Amino acid sequence: MSQVIFKEIDENFRRTMLTDLEKVPSLKLGEFTLELELMHPSPELEEVAKRELRESPELQKESIAKLRELLKAETDLKVPLDNEPWMIRFLRPAKYYPESALKLIKSYYAFKVKHENVYKGLKPSKEKNIFEHNILTVLPNRDQHGRRVLIIELGKKWKHNKCSLDEVYKGCVLYLEAAILEPSTQIAGAVVIFDMDGLTLQQTWQFNPPFAKRILDWLQEAVPLRVKNIHIVNQPYVFNMVFALFKPFLREKLKSRIIFHGTDRKSLHQYLSPKCLPDCYGGTLQIPRVTGPQWLELLLMCDREYDAINSYGYVKGK
Repeated sequence: MSQVIFKEIDENFRRTMLTDLEKVPSLKLGEFTLELELMHPSPELEEVAKRELRESPELQKESIAKLRELLKAETDLKVPLDNEPWMIRFLRPAKYYPESALKLIKSYYAFKVKHENVYKGLKPSKEKNIFEHNILTVLPNRDQHGRRVLIIELGKKWKHNKCSLDEVYKGCVLYLEAAILEPSTQIAGAVVIFDMDGLTLQQTWQFNPPFAKRILDWLQEAVPLRVKNIHIVNQPYVFNMVFALFKPFLREKLKSRIIFHGTDRKSLHQYLSPKCLPDCYGGTLQIPRVTGPQWLELLLMCDREYDAINSYGYVKGK
């Protein structure tokens, strides 16, 4: 039985690192508490930020100031110039180079304009169907490197006549927008497991080149998040037909991060520790899987934050 709880956000932290949320959304699942992790990163991840992202208090302050000035010149772009946590979300994946962060911000919002039919008013309360089908979930724990793990099951669980690929895409966007709020995820990044067990020929027909291009353009140009690896597991032979649609749009950097494992769990464990995985992937994780409906319950607490996210971007008519 789940129980909604809220935690007060430390005011000093709110001023320096956080978002428009006033309280941390949390969900009590038995003895386990599921929550957006909006606290300071661990000392270990602070070291990762320093080593891999060049992060330091001095550079962070300097880069925020420079990015703010660059954004002021973008008069057709509405963004929260006084919101430092928002700017840090883009500075971290850009390794604190303000010009690179500006390019990412512009790509992020240009992509939303290009695909307005998908993004307009996108928030959890409008996309309940994808979560209720329970084909998208994030593991309640992080992996051994502190990364979030998103699992997408597009085989046996996917009823394609009741849940479209566009809905799957929207669900992924909602998860990643939530992940981007977490300082630890901004630093460590995320990994994706595509579980294709039971994929049928009829399901493969749902895919087409425009959808494939949109997904890869999003991942390669418009996501302010470090997607470290994409793991393909349990894929049947017909999956080759799907992957063939994606190949023309794959750039070398992302291509090198896609790993095919089939049913070889030892192969998967070379990248993800068994301690971080449920038993269905040969893991020893004792925490129960969090279902799609349970994640929806948590994300519904963030509807206001998604409204804020949707209020920014390119101003129409300019």
